[in-house]
Amino acid sequence: MRITLFEQAPYRYLPADFEERFDSVCDTPYALVDPRRMYESMRSFLDELMVGARSGFDALLVTEHGQSAYDVMPNPDIVAGALAYATELEGLNVGIMPLGRTLGKTHEPVRVAEEYAQLDVMSGGRLIAGFPVGLGYDVTINNGVPPIEARGRYEENLDLVLRAWSDPAPFPWNGRYSRYPQVNIWPRPLQSRPPLWVTGIGNPHTMQMTLDRDFGFNYFGFSGAKLTGKRIFPRFWELVERSGLPANPYRVGFLQTIAVADTDAEADRRYAEHAEYAFRKGLGSIPSHLLGIPGGIDIQGLRAVFADPGDVGMSRQMRGASYRELVAAGAVIAGSPETVAEQLFAFCQEHRIGNLHAMLGFGSLPTELVRDNIQLFAEAVAPRLRRLWSDTDYAHHWWPERLGGSPITTTAAPAAKSDNRNERTVA
Repeated sequence: MRITLFEQAPYRYLPADFEERFDSVCDTPYALVDPRRMYESMRSFLDELMVGARSGFDALLVTEHGQSAYDVMPNPDIVAGALAYATELEGLNVGIMPLGRTLGKTHEPVRVAEEYAQLDVMSGGRLIAGFPVGLGYDVTINNGVPPIEARGRYEENLDLVLRAWSDPAPFPWNGRYSRYPQVNIWPRPLQSRPPLWVTGIGNPHTMQMTLDRDFGFNYFGFSGAKLTGKRIFPRFWELVERSGLPANPYRVGFLQTIAVADTDAEADRRYAEHAEYAFRKGLGSIPSHLLGIPGGIDIQGLRAVFADPGDVGMSRQMRGASYRELVAAGAVIAGSPETVAEQLFAFCQEHRIGNLHAMLGFGSLPTELVRDNIQLFAEAVAPRLRRLWSDTDYAHHWWPERLGGSPITTTAAPAAKSDNRNERTVA
């Protein structure tokens, strides 16, 4: 089992009655912010990730969310660059995993390819690259991309990024959404092709795409993994079986919010109010009409939603959810090391999960408690989980070779656009 540290960069000082006074965490007036506390929030976020790197986590994960108070992360490559340099300097062999750049919204796909390549060089071949389609409000409202274009723009930009990494010669690109007389990025990645991961919410189209292109698939358990896991993961493994692929658990990543203390009661006392802050003033304060803007979900996704609306779990209740409700739904796993390890081991074993993304800093949690949570998890929980899948012969094909992975060299042919080269190798 690979265990990574996932963090978002929330502003930790929103007013107590935020969810009553404001419609959304996506259009929060910046007048609420104390600049000194913004600096403190950002500095603490970076310090906590370095605590994770020094505590033995396999990778550090950050996401991209523009114009939002719950994750102040307009470009994760900035933070990933700082982490790449700092960990290289300290000799910490940890993956750098932006989860990452949203290709459905970007107007500069070549810049994304170039930034990721630079991260791979700076980290000495430790980049694990994430490419989400993107949330509706961020794609359409923040970046002006019509929702009907998001999926097509994503797929075209992904082809362009992969070719920009692999084609040894300059080439022109004449796509539907972007055109370049020349693409010739400097640098190229150190790895022949950095491992690629796509985060999805259960859309079978996205799942199948990860299988067809040999990417890893991530699922976030924010909506309550006890409610949604039994729907999402069996769907994914059924597609794996239909595709004739091995049921390798390392092709799946799962993100879980986790709170660890010496006892179950102590975990409740320490973390309850901060978990409620995270969900009520974070994801719970993103109205559903901003996440699912009409036109942004393809037909396969719509069929899945209509056939099985349970995929959204407790999303509609998050804005007023109590700590007890969050724990009951599995949106948060909290307790002593024994309690937390037992629940995580059972869940990951049942759903064949080979990569656990542990979210150990959340909401308004003070940095001292975040550090305690990270260190106690690393010392008392992670060792109990690492043995999962260790008795199997599965190799980790979605992980950098420098970090013990066994990347597969594949030959793929992204759709040619304007030139006449119909064959290329994507390693």
